[in-house]
Amino acid sequence: MTEQAINDVTGQQLSDLCKNLIPAHNAATLLSKLQDLFGDRPVRLARISDDWYRIGGVVDSNGKRIAHDLTEWVERTFIECGQNFQTLIEHASEQHFIATKQTGNTLYFVIETGKNADDFILLEIDKTNEMSDRLLINEDVLPEDLEDIIDPFTPALIESFNVGHARYQYRRKTDIKSFMETLNKHHIEKHPVQRFMDDWNHSTASDSTLFCQDWIIRPFHHTGRYGEQIINAEIINLRTKQLQHLEDLAGKQGNSLHSLLTRFDKQAGYPFAWFFYMVKGKLVSPHNGEAVYHDITGDFAYLPQRDEAVLKSWIATPYNV
Repeated sequence: MTEQAINDVTGQQLSDLCKNLIPAHNAATLLSKLQDLFGDRPVRLARISDDWYRIGGVVDSNGKRIAHDLTEWVERTFIECGQNFQTLIEHASEQHFIATKQTGNTLYFVIETGKNADDFILLEIDKTNEMSDRLLINEDVLPEDLEDIIDPFTPALIESFNVGHARYQYRRKTDIKSFMETLNKHHIEKHPVQRFMDDWNHSTASDSTLFCQDWIIRPFHHTGRYGEQIINAEIINLRTKQLQHLEDLAGKQGNSLHSLLTRFDKQAGYPFAWFFYMVKGKLVSPHNGEAVYHDITGDFAYLPQRDEAVLKSWIATPYNV
């Protein structure tokens, strides 16, 4: 499948695929369906987020659906009640309406499209479960405004029950190369995430592993207070096995320093890994980069020329992600 064909897979196709699958204990079936959709391009489950919580909808005391969106229901029903707050409270209380919550994880799938750092597509799919959360109205501590109904400081908790079954929900498909092109247009200087990927492409790390096997780019889109569109990106490390911190290299030289770098790289699975963990600010102190630089500009030369050039560029203009 060509990259264009991959991009032609629509959000509607992905949304329909998710709606037709009931989540099991693992994502194997979803992964298989996605692989069928994207043909010969490798699809991989790269990361599962931590558990998250979101405000859900409204059901009655029997679990029958009243609304999918609690916020929308409260605002709309307030208007239907003639914008009389007391009428809204009495209506919700008499009906014994229950507010639900959404709990779940976000699954991040990677579709590989090439060898460069930005040659992948990030697919985000939520695995959600809706359950009862509380009585919509706490009659012992009545709400004071609409926000106090939507997200009360003192909720009337009830015994929880599931509302429907767990489900997958398609969130977003991002061509990282196209996204980075757009992101770079919003920055006069090279964005740190772009520089991180350029350094990867220029280093020996790119010879032995794909960038998206150890790192992904998480896009951010939101609207500013004045309606302006703001986009940004975050580098996320996918390492699942625990790596040891690289000890302070100050005072070490030559073979002893080189052996510590090599040991860290071997644990990480590719050369020059210590540099990227350093730039990410994870496991490796930036002081270690300075120590290596002073070592290789002295009497020792153990870094490949490409890696040495990347390190010298970082020393001249440090950055982090």
